[in-house]
Amino acid sequence: MRRQYLPPTALKTWADLNNIERNGVTVAPTLKGRGLGVLTTAEGLQNEAVLITVPLHLVLSLENVWIYAKSDQHLKQVLDSVGEYSQSARGAILIFLLMQITHSALAESERIGVSSALTEYVKFLPPVVPLPTFWSGEERALAAGTSLEAALESKLKSLDREFTNLHESTASIGWCWKYWWSTDTGILSFDDWKQVDAMYRSRALDLPGTGHAMVPYVDMANHASGEATTALYDTDADGNAILILREGKTPQVGDEVSITYGDDKGACEMLFSYGFIEDTGTSARELFLELDIPDDDPLKLAKKAVSNSAPGFKLASRDGSVRWEGDFVWLICTNEEDGLDFRLLQTTDGKKELRVFWKDDEIQDLSNLRALLEKERLWDVFHLRAVTTLQERVAQQLMALERSRVSTDLFKARVDGSTSPYQAILLLRKQEEKLMTQAYEEFEEKVWFESGPLATRDG
Repeated sequence: MRRQYLPPTALKTWADLNNIERNGVTVAPTLKGRGLGVLTTAEGLQNEAVLITVPLHLVLSLENVWIYAKSDQHLKQVLDSVGEYSQSARGAILIFLLMQITHSALAESERIGVSSALTEYVKFLPPVVPLPTFWSGEERALAAGTSLEAALESKLKSLDREFTNLHESTASIGWCWKYWWSTDTGILSFDDWKQVDAMYRSRALDLPGTGHAMVPYVDMANHASGEATTALYDTDADGNAILILREGKTPQVGDEVSITYGDDKGACEMLFSYGFIEDTGTSARELFLELDIPDDDPLKLAKKAVSNSAPGFKLASRDGSVRWEGDFVWLICTNEEDGLDFRLLQTTDGKKELRVFWKDDEIQDLSNLRALLEKERLWDVFHLRAVTTLQERVAQQLMALERSRVSTDLFKARVDGSTSPYQAILLLRKQEEKLMTQAYEEFEEKVWFESGPLATRDG
């Protein structure tokens, strides 16, 4: 679909017309070559000064999408047709964004939907969002051995399912068939769906009191972590979105006003959602590795049926050491002979439901399994099983990373090594290798200690 764009120079006029208040700041090209950003234009900005105020009706949230739908029958048709998907902030906002670019792409006499201030704002969003979902197959292959590999594969499959569901849900709507799906007149492609997903993922804020939303003008602020973050986003008493100067910050004229996209987010998540890794970071911070239940586990199917946690575990660098978390691990490490049991019980409405038990006591929440195991005399045995499982999985990932090194080097030899995807993935590989190597060494120390003479607990 051919999008329409407005030049950045027109953003000031758009903000004035829509009553976006700015106090000593403007959106302009940054000196650091990071594209557009929020820059200061006045001296003497004080602690916690409100820099930007965006009226409530311009905040693109779940609630506001449905408010817009009250006066836009085409938008409402699509929201209703996809069912539960449009009840989430992400689902509703992606559909809203798709409607805006469809409206602008059609000839004026054929336009569907209702034009609003946000229709124009979407035209200011960049034509290219450098997220991994747009990488070529060869570029995606560079992620082999990193946690991005599985995340990216899963994301592309998820986007494909969403797009297929959108097609199946709206193909019977006349105008949707004509402008989206018809082989003769349809203009919608999977790439368009990836575009609106990228718009949302790279700009959505977790706005206090509102939830996940896109906030025009504020979302032009770039990322900086730690003390380099100069401003915070919030909601005022009237529901307007505001950008506030952090306490102790005194920017000079021309300085960039930055927000944080999440100081605790790992290098993989930053690259996955925003298309870059912070160049000041030396650690991957955290990463997620998938785990599967062994095929020879007789309870595999039952465990997968009752598990509601992510099938894997997270490694995180904290205070110089590596910590891990993952409820799924404890499910893998316990068996029937330990006391784990599954029973098919009949519910009050006559249906049958699989329930999980630990030594005849039902486990209502599987996140409590570790706490139950900690009370057992054989806790050290369960813990050793978990650590051994983690160590083996980390070793597998490190070997996968090493095996893919040759293809990464070959890619560099054939292309300009300074290209953005290559540099970003190279940095991710180095940071994740460092984190996993440290994790493996710490797990090795725990295995040695816990399998030694002090490993068994006394009663």
